[in-house]
Amino acid sequence: MKIENKRFQDLTKSALYAILRLRVEVFVVEQDCPYQELDDWDQLAQHFLMKDKEGQIIATLRVFPPGARFASASIGRVVVKQTNRNEGLGKALMLEALNWLRDNYSNCSVQISAQTYLKKFYENFGFKQVGEGYLEDGIPHIGMILENID
Repeated sequence: MKIENKRFQDLTKSALYAILRLRVEVFVVEQDCPYQELDDWDQLAQHFLMKDKEGQIIATLRVFPPGARFASASIGRVVVKQTNRNEGLGKALMLEALNWLRDNYSNCSVQISAQTYLKKFYENFGFKQVGEGYLEDGIPHIGMILENID
């Protein structure tokens, strides 16, 4: 499955709507977590997305280069439609995002805020937990970092 990579200003209105809809579908409705999805960070992000055969967005994440949000680069809002989980889409998106960061910002570190239950998933990419766990929007999270991707 092809992965598209777009700056915010290059997203069509339909694509942006589909991304936001998917994130609300999973993070707000499925995880029963009311939070402010529209956080004014999308405008600074690179958006990676995957579509099904019908052209519907079924997986997405956003990437911030170093200095955009934190001193290090950051990846967040990693989401896969419930009906498409366990197909390797999240892994493919993460690899594409890390490769993009490696190609554009060599030797940078990558910081994430991970839902605690996904710790092993992110460790498979080399992320290590930093600090203690915490609640973010009522869901257990941990800070993780991948040092100097190259």
